[in-house]
Amino acid sequence: MGLLTPFCTKANISFGIQPFVTINHFDIPQELEDRYGSWLSTHIQEDFGYFAEVCFREFGDRVKLWSTINEPNLFARFAYRDGTFPPGRCSEPYGNCHTGDSKTEPYRAVHNMILSHAVAVDIYRKKYQVKQGGSIGIVVTSKWYEPLTNSTDDCLATERALSFELLWILDPILLGAYPQPMVEILGSRLPSFTLEEKKLLQSKLDFIGINHYASNYVEDCMFSLCDLDGYDFDALLLKTGYRNGMLIGDPTAMPTFYVVPRGIENLVLYIMERYKNIPMYITENGYAQESKGTYEELLNDTQRIKFMSSYLKFLHSAMRKGADVRGYFCWSLLDNFEWAHGYTVKFGLYHVDFQMLRRTAKLSVNWYKKFLNSEMLQTKAKTLGFEV
Repeated sequence: MGLLTPFCTKANISFGIQPFVTINHFDIPQELEDRYGSWLSTHIQEDFGYFAEVCFREFGDRVKLWSTINEPNLFARFAYRDGTFPPGRCSEPYGNCHTGDSKTEPYRAVHNMILSHAVAVDIYRKKYQVKQGGSIGIVVTSKWYEPLTNSTDDCLATERALSFELLWILDPILLGAYPQPMVEILGSRLPSFTLEEKKLLQSKLDFIGINHYASNYVEDCMFSLCDLDGYDFDALLLKTGYRNGMLIGDPTAMPTFYVVPRGIENLVLYIMERYKNIPMYITENGYAQESKGTYEELLNDTQRIKFMSSYLKFLHSAMRKGADVRGYFCWSLLDNFEWAHGYTVKFGLYHVDFQMLRRTAKLSVNWYKKFLNSEMLQTKAKTLGFEV
């Protein structure tokens, strides 16, 4: 279900590399898909617990930070709503697949992911956490959303956007129920938790991982006509980067990924207030660079430096306002295979020549090194008790 990298070895830990392990990241054994439909079946909860316990038992002496599942909210939509990711299940008007039901399956899949998370946390709490001294959480992805206009309808639509993306995962784990806008719109299509499952959810989590790349405006479609796409069909809203002909931020190589640094501060503060400032990690944040251009142009990634500098500035502002942010991960160290986008976009600090398998530091590497080694940051880290 997941991958424990060589970073979990004692040799790498001796070099100061602290592993932050994700137990499941989109993939699932084909055997479980064939046997009972993987995430669509309650059977997955028990099997996920078995796998998680193997990880805790075998690697828990070295791993102190565990994420149960990466981006369940995004994966469910890609895999069970529009069918673009395996197992490729969907139905009209959301997508055109051989099989599937886009109206119900994304919610069934996420329901089982949430309960699988709870099973793993329960095992960790009862059998390993005290002895191993680690922490366990879940990683969600979310843009920040702002109303297209100051109208009540657009403001309510913005809350729905957050409900159908961010709160969909975190509310059941931390508040014991799905967000009210989802309940009101979906009705019986949204699974409910039994009393036993609610008891299991009380194990909650130790931290929230946040993957954040961009912000959008939101327009209401509940009381006005819109050309809805499958992604936001159920939420009855339209997301856009434009207002009065102006972009919300600079465009990047990824469609809808606009550079809006204030978004990371607003998102972190929103999560802080809603969930009583549970510790957070920014588990992904990065700049999508075009793969076109000369070798020299790709290495001279000044836009990435501008992106990281501004996002870190606004993240620091959120921390100064009290947000308990424990760490930040830049996506990513290396140019890599970006899912359905393949090699057409580059997020890496290091350029990778995929023909020669050569890695070369971009301009952003030197900037990031200087930032991490700055006296101010080093002093702040020591004050917070982090090893530097």
